[in-house]
Amino acid sequence: MVEQLLTTKKRFELPELRTIGGATIRDLAVGYETYGALNEARDNAILVAHYFSGASHAAGRYRPEDPLPGYWDAIIGPGKAVDTIRYFVISSDTLVNFNAHDPNVITTGPASLDPATGKPYGLSFPPVAIADFVRVQRALIDSLGIAKLRAVMGPSMGGLQTFEWAAAYPEMVERIIPVIASPHFTGWLTAWMTIWTEPIRLDPDWRGGAYDRSASPRAGLEAAIRAMTLHGLQSAWSWSAGGRASAEGADPADIAASPFAIDRTLADGARARVPLADANHMLYLARANQTFIPGAGAGAASLAEGMARIKAPTLLIHAPDDLVFRPEWVEATAATLRGQGVAVESATLSGPFGHYNGIVQIAQASDRIADFLARAI
Repeated sequence: MVEQLLTTKKRFELPELRTIGGATIRDLAVGYETYGALNEARDNAILVAHYFSGASHAAGRYRPEDPLPGYWDAIIGPGKAVDTIRYFVISSDTLVNFNAHDPNVITTGPASLDPATGKPYGLSFPPVAIADFVRVQRALIDSLGIAKLRAVMGPSMGGLQTFEWAAAYPEMVERIIPVIASPHFTGWLTAWMTIWTEPIRLDPDWRGGAYDRSASPRAGLEAAIRAMTLHGLQSAWSWSAGGRASAEGADPADIAASPFAIDRTLADGARARVPLADANHMLYLARANQTFIPGAGAGAASLAEGMARIKAPTLLIHAPDDLVFRPEWVEATAATLRGQGVAVESATLSGPFGHYNGIVQIAQASDRIADFLARAI
């Protein structure tokens, strides 16, 4: 019988964070989880950074009766690719976490109370960057007495954080595993993220970000989640969601309605997420991704400057039919790193889920991940 991995949410507090934009955030808190044990030498730690709409619940369950484990449970746990008998795994919630109202998430962002006013920050919360997420992680890692990470890894936005770690703190990162992510994205993705979030700004209940939680822009947030979800999937997935069929009892001639089965599937999924998510947090997350430059936390001002700072051996894992971080961008990242002498390996994931193959199909890369982590560098 496979041992069930159980975990608890921990809280990390930072009295003050100076963002790369020059703002100061006080009384900051984020949640984190750990799996396995830190060895005496403190050299077996692996940091896992989460994706855009995810949280630190990367593996295991909080309670044995929980219906689902963490998102990467297929590869994190005793005897798995990221073996928690051998490694100490850390995963933390980001600032401005998408799931700001989930009781299992601890984050600081626009929905948090400003200690100076006692009211939610709203859009007075300073803009934050991926580099700021990593600065908080660095403070957490320091608080645990860890001087060097055996690896940093993560999917999508977690992959961007992985590149930031390698560029901003090269002396602390032994190797990296970015999954379904690339710093070489174009304005095409920038524009897509604006499309994801535009329904929030168009919802009259958004009120320029100054909404009350009891009257939040739910319709706009639901539409935003639907746009994000569909972009992350691939057309083959649509057959499992009804294909082109009409929903039961729907009339395709009703122009005022959304009568198709796939629309209902997306709407039901989005509606389930709205109570735990926050609209302003989604806007801040999108901007942090849109403005990403690796090594920004160390002063890098361009993609080329940031990439030049990366020295860590790299295992790039991507999905060839990914419509979010397209394969040609991942290939450009591999070419850039190889061109500056970095040891780069790659692996691919297949399945009908497009970008989301990096989460739900990650077990396909188990052997590659296990070998890469175990190898002496």
